[in-house]
Amino acid sequence: MVDSAAEDALAQAADAILAARHVAALTGAGLSVESGIPPFRGPGGLWTKHGEPPLNGFEEFLRDPKAAWQARLNPVGPMRELWKTLSKAAPNPGHRAFVDLEEMGLLRHLITQNVDDLHRAAGSAQLAEIHGNYTLVRCLSCGVRRHRDEISLDELPPICDACGGIVKSDTVSFGEPIPADVLETCQQIGSECDCMIVAGTSATVYPAAYFPLEVRERGGTLIEVNPHESELTPLCTISLRGPAGEILPDLVRQLRARRSN
Repeated sequence: MVDSAAEDALAQAADAILAARHVAALTGAGLSVESGIPPFRGPGGLWTKHGEPPLNGFEEFLRDPKAAWQARLNPVGPMRELWKTLSKAAPNPGHRAFVDLEEMGLLRHLITQNVDDLHRAAGSAQLAEIHGNYTLVRCLSCGVRRHRDEISLDELPPICDACGGIVKSDTVSFGEPIPADVLETCQQIGSECDCMIVAGTSATVYPAAYFPLEVRERGGTLIEVNPHESELTPLCTISLRGPAGEILPDLVRQLRARRSN
């Protein structure tokens, strides 16, 4: 049973979304956890269990792309655990609620820090994957992305058939710049957004952390969806406490009810 304070916060969030001109969302690892994917940091995190990976992953890829591809195709340790989990994961009600908001014409864009493909699998269309997508590969020269099953791995590293450049996983490695096209899209979203839903993330990793700060600095509304207080909480206009898979469907129901009245 939802208490009155939680109901009031939910109603405030619905009011803010309906009053906004441009609603966007930012999601992070907490949403993936609800689909059974372990986080990288914190209790139960992959790096907590296995130790943090080297911070020069992109440099190592450039130094020896073939060896980097071989390691990816034959993962060990935390990467083996992660790929196995990702292959079995499915979108949860939080992912589907974002699709509902988009189809209702209320959510204009979604920025995710997650690489798990679950927003796409749920049906999100206006999506910016700032850290990439583990099911895709990307040419480092021309930026063309393809599904990993669309390229040949007979020769490593794969070569782009559009420009002849080296192809790597679309997931952004440590030390790798955020791809320019995605970063430009995210910056455009941040500049237009006057109401941002921040779900499953404390938004402390840059550049994603900058977008809610920018919205708040311009006087926009920040709606936090998180089971716990975070470093972002003091800046949020409205905080909805609970898992995104429970809170967001309730928010969708509130919005649908108001539109039907």
